[in-house]
Amino acid sequence: MTGWKNKFIKKIYRLFRLFPVKKKQILIFSYYGEQYSGSPKYISNYIEGKAEFDVVWAFTAPERYRDLKSKIVRYGHLNFYRCLATAGIIITNYRMTEEFVKRPGQKYIQTWHSSLRLKMIEKDAEDTLPVHYVEMAKNDSKQLDYLLAGSQKSKEIFERSFWYDGKIANTGTPQCDILFEDRNPVQNKVFQYYHIPMESHIVLYAPTFRKDYNLSPYDLNTEILIDSLRKRFGGEWYLLMRLHPHLLNQKSCFQYSDKVLQATDYDDVQELLCAADVLITDYSAIMFDFSVTKRPCFLYTPDFIEYTTKDRNLYFDVKKLPFASFERQEELFRHIHTFSEREYEKRINCFLSEIGSFDDGKACQRVYKLIKGENV
Repeated sequence: MTGWKNKFIKKIYRLFRLFPVKKKQILIFSYYGEQYSGSPKYISNYIEGKAEFDVVWAFTAPERYRDLKSKIVRYGHLNFYRCLATAGIIITNYRMTEEFVKRPGQKYIQTWHSSLRLKMIEKDAEDTLPVHYVEMAKNDSKQLDYLLAGSQKSKEIFERSFWYDGKIANTGTPQCDILFEDRNPVQNKVFQYYHIPMESHIVLYAPTFRKDYNLSPYDLNTEILIDSLRKRFGGEWYLLMRLHPHLLNQKSCFQYSDKVLQATDYDDVQELLCAADVLITDYSAIMFDFSVTKRPCFLYTPDFIEYTTKDRNLYFDVKKLPFASFERQEELFRHIHTFSEREYEKRINCFLSEIGSFDDGKACQRVYKLIKGENV
């Protein structure tokens, strides 16, 4: 942002702060206005239709979301800053824009963007973060009213790493509520979107990014993978490849086919998780969201040594997670052929118990109580 524009926005924002706070207005945005997704989306869906609140969504490209029932403003423009200055409740899943200064009468709810995480975050990863981000994050943490935790383990991480000593609410993860619901409506939506035959199966391949943006770890032989899944589980299989949002511009670097489909620009990964019968990832926190489904998840980590020594410190030993991990794809394919659903479910249940998961499909209901000022 240029200097003159930044100064203009700050002046306008200060002016809007003179207006009364609208206690029944809720401003929501996800990933800095880039998506209609994550926990903010599912909280919004739960609130929608409840007459006592006026929900406003902020998007960088609002024209994509004209069908929403909520009011829409353009992220970063005048109406956005008016809502930022006057909305009684603000909900997001990333750090707030740096211009934000919470007013008396405003409530700021931070959902964060995963139920649990593998890679260390915030204060735990301070040495790897830019200085300007750390300062912004410290200031942002001071303004929080509620930080939502998906598990006891997640709560412990937040208590240590978030520069925050306020209320951490044991709500569960709103974006995981969909994974406890009937899959059929979402499956139908995803299948129709990708023109996949309804009796087929989906494997979602969703690796995370590397800090050097190296693409070589994504060398998975999708043809052999699909064949392995067909032989083990039966039926026809389609692979949806979803890259991390940081790699959105790299999606065309991969080969797609009738059975391998590009899913990087699909807005809501939770819908893809709901529709998927199998997940394959590497170091992405998406594995923890998917774990509540009890459906198979495998980790393909060809750069395990390099990643765990050079990229980011981890909260868990990958080899001790309930998801089998493989550095060579031939080992992954062999494991799929002998995969035991019973043993896998035992490991998942044990893991969810160990982390003290709060997720039960009722997180949005609990967040709604927080919004109304009720105890959770």
